[in-house]
Amino acid sequence: MPASLFDLSGRVAVVTGAASGLGQAMAVGLAQQGAEVACADVNDDGLAETVSQIAALPRRAIAVHCDVSQPEQVEQLFAEVDRVFGRVDVLINDPYTSARAKPEDLGLADWNRVISVNLTGYFLCAQAAARRMMQQGWGGSIINMSSIGGSSALGRGNFVYSVTKGGINAFTRELAVEWASHNIRVNALQPVQMLTPSVKKWLADPRTDPDLPKHLLSGIPLGRLGQPGDVVGPAVFLASDASAFITGILLPVDGGNLALNAGGSITW
Repeated sequence: MPASLFDLSGRVAVVTGAASGLGQAMAVGLAQQGAEVACADVNDDGLAETVSQIAALPRRAIAVHCDVSQPEQVEQLFAEVDRVFGRVDVLINDPYTSARAKPEDLGLADWNRVISVNLTGYFLCAQAAARRMMQQGWGGSIINMSSIGGSSALGRGNFVYSVTKGGINAFTRELAVEWASHNIRVNALQPVQMLTPSVKKWLADPRTDPDLPKHLLSGIPLGRLGQPGDVVGPAVFLASDASAFITGILLPVDGGNLALNAGGSITW
């Protein structure tokens, strides 16, 4: 396949949740393929590091403080993108928050907080990006970060997190159909547990079951947890012309997790 199919030169990507982990990896990965990137997050120090990595390529990048659950901050983000770049070709919706609790103990405030970031924030950003893509007339690509938890239950108090990721799966399919006539492609990535800073912190927490890593690996046929870099290729693919006829898919980046039956095994 010609390398030019993956070339993002001349395109502008907005990456939310870009200060660390998967968002940072994808922002830098898109820039490596030629994109200019607007990086958004609430972590200003992390944003500065992401922009520094992109500037060293060198590619143009900006950092915008943005809590995606706040409509006025999303408006400010896209106003800054308009001012600096004047176009939007790619949106990656990546931020998330969680509230680990037994469903019967989960408070309404935590339920609303997680939904406001993981679902409402994605909606606000997708709507803002799509309006610009429609006005531009040439379409674009929206990539939503889902999770294996959107397709199969994680347990362990991940109730509201997984509910939002299941919502993102429907959100992705619906927008793919609604916006196809504008040549706006909408897809989602479904990662397994990735060794991001937050996951490393969780696994290192003395309150975490020490047998949990072994249990997680038993559900991943490829035999390892993911790394942030594992999402870069899939994100570049979905952002680029290499996926020009692909919309509405939920692409697992999971080492085979969703393919493995709960009672299945890679051993005989």
